[in-house]
Amino acid sequence: MPAVQPPAKVLVSGATGYIAAWVVRNLLERGYAVRATARSVVKGDFLKKAFASYGDRFEVVVVEDIAQDGAFDEAVKGVDAIEHIASPVQLNAVDPDELIKPAVNGTVGILKSILKDESSKVKRVVVTSSGAAVLHDDPNPTTFTEADWNNQCLEILKKYENEGRRNEAPNMAKYRASKTLAERSAWDFVNSPENKSRINWDLVVLNPPFVFGPAIHEITTPASLNTSTAMFYNYVADCAKANAAGNDFLVNTGTCWIDVRDLAEAHALALEKEAAGGERIIVSAGVWKWQDFIDAANDLSPPPKLSTTLPVGVRGAGKTATHLIIYNTAKADRILGLKYRTIAETTKDTLADYEARRW
Repeated sequence: MPAVQPPAKVLVSGATGYIAAWVVRNLLERGYAVRATARSVVKGDFLKKAFASYGDRFEVVVVEDIAQDGAFDEAVKGVDAIEHIASPVQLNAVDPDELIKPAVNGTVGILKSILKDESSKVKRVVVTSSGAAVLHDDPNPTTFTEADWNNQCLEILKKYENEGRRNEAPNMAKYRASKTLAERSAWDFVNSPENKSRINWDLVVLNPPFVFGPAIHEITTPASLNTSTAMFYNYVADCAKANAAGNDFLVNTGTCWIDVRDLAEAHALALEKEAAGGERIIVSAGVWKWQDFIDAANDLSPPPKLSTTLPVGVRGAGKTATHLIIYNTAKADRILGLKYRTIAETTKDTLADYEARRW
């Protein structure tokens, strides 16, 4: 028996974002009712129009600041499950707490709100973490599993803090620390003796790597793309930016990835699969270098009609590049049975999206 199944009502936080918008659409297509959170009425209006065809199975509630105490108190009432996706994703924060506080407080806050609701019927909570909470930088190729935690980023922050230079820590370390600490806070919350006896739901955490693919959330120009999709546009669709980065960068830069639509599918399966309860699950389609996506773009026939010229790089060189980060996805295969799109499929659909937007 599925842990949660349609027509259950699911709360999706951060629904105006890239990943969450696809999660909302996937759930609605499966027959779920969805309550989506947005930071403002104006931001929520786009979602209302986008999903108007689902009628009263879709609603939007405003949660202005996920880091505020009690931010989700009203939003969690009456839902059967929660997909908590809202979290800051940016690589230009000065103070690490710009990322860490909303990530941690938002995650713990939504769990606290469930416990506050004495009539809660929540059965499962899925939290979107990241491969950033799993990996660490290593000069040698390393395969990571769900047993791995990124303590390295926390040690880097601590070092800078001890030197009185916390704000000068590398931006990637700040981001990775926010994902690591937010995920740890979720597990600590559900495993604490104080809460354990009061919790009637189970937790699932998904750890995806880089997320690529077409967008359905509100964007107007390439400049409004989120971090990972902006990088994809710059290095796969924009010859000028790719050439400026250089062939060595294009051939050797890349880790692991997943198509946003497959990640949305993983979120639905994480609700439905009984065996997912209490599990941390890495979801990854495999390794990539920018050159691999560039090659896939140049293989398209007919070629996409874009306002930019496609880069070429060094054709085929990505296939022989060294991959330092590899994920073992045996658990996802066993529990979720997730099928992944290929680099060719994601590239084709993403460039078709650009073409439709006349980019």
